[in-house]
Amino acid sequence: MAPDQRRSPSGWRALPEVLAVSAKLGLTSFGGPIAHLGYFHNEYIRKRRWLDEKSYADLVALCQFLPGPASSQVGIGIGVIRAGLLGGLVAWCGFTLPSVVALVVFATLMKGMDIGQAGWIHGLKLVAVAIVAQAVLGMGQKLAPDKKRATLAVIAASVALLWQSVLSQVLIIAAAALAGLWMYRKSAAEQAPLLAVPIRRSVAYACLAAYFGLLIVLPLLQSLYPSEGLALFDSFYRSGSLVFGGGHVVLPLLEQEVVPSGWVGKEDFLAGYGAAQAVPGPLFTFASYLGAMTSGITGAIIATLAIFLPAFLLVVGALPFWISLRSSARVQGALVGINAAVVGILLAALYNPLWTTAILSPADFALAALLFVLLVFWKSPPWIVVVLGAAGGLLTQHLFI
Repeated sequence: MAPDQRRSPSGWRALPEVLAVSAKLGLTSFGGPIAHLGYFHNEYIRKRRWLDEKSYADLVALCQFLPGPASSQVGIGIGVIRAGLLGGLVAWCGFTLPSVVALVVFATLMKGMDIGQAGWIHGLKLVAVAIVAQAVLGMGQKLAPDKKRATLAVIAASVALLWQSVLSQVLIIAAAALAGLWMYRKSAAEQAPLLAVPIRRSVAYACLAAYFGLLIVLPLLQSLYPSEGLALFDSFYRSGSLVFGGGHVVLPLLEQEVVPSGWVGKEDFLAGYGAAQAVPGPLFTFASYLGAMTSGITGAIIATLAIFLPAFLLVVGALPFWISLRSSARVQGALVGINAAVVGILLAALYNPLWTTAILSPADFALAALLFVLLVFWKSPPWIVVVLGAAGGLLTQHLFI
């Protein structure tokens, strides 16, 4: 199926349409990154034919290879291909802003509450346990299905639990890439289909330089000119830059950034993560909630821009080079190792901070198990599971106190 250039305009004239379609997706795309890709395929490929099937598959493969929120990156990439760099920005705004607004409103309401003993807040923590357990199960079956990768995942989980710091996750990913490069160096490389990209290589180089440059410059600026705003931007930019595996894997990185520093308490952190499952759009907008809890609307804006900026820079920077990268067996071997380690990092996050904070009694375990069954076997929408979890938390609080 070839892209249909006659049905709607391309280039800058397509910006209003890109915004309208992406906003529709931002308001209706429940269910996490994999579900988002299905919504995108139906809206962008089947209905509007903005890309052909092979080009869409190639774009999805690129965004799964890059660190950052895969579904948001796919949306940005489609916007770029359709309407240039502004198209990517507009597509991101439409898909992201609805959940940003919802989570900032939730954070504003939370600030006026004493949530320490609230049963419904504890229910949201149990929702987070069930949803991350579902993610570990699904990702493990896909990314660590054999003994080598399962072992790599368990080693990664063990290191992440025994050495808890931001640096540890970076080193785990790097070590896993080297292990994958060695173990899978003879794997056959996948032939990549042709993907037409309207980006000059000079622009791509500039975006990649900005991506790596900010990782170095932001901490230096913070040490020379310390401020809360710059510290927030640095922390959330680093989290968005270094997370592989999509939305759920950002949980341990963000927890290490905002909880030990005292910006957000652990109770507020886990409650917000549970609430983030109930809104459509990318899970990375959990950062908007954390920024709002830290510094109000200003903090929300800083955190949102910082955590998504790496995604934009990487998509624009990598698109022109993806064909040659994807055809390299070495690159694919490294990616196999990284994906297995990502499963381990998420498994570690399932235990700490989620399990150790939320599962405090047999009733908690029973409710979390029920929510897990609803998600995995009954295929219940996440927002329904969130509502049931909050209600169940209230019920168990009254029945077992």
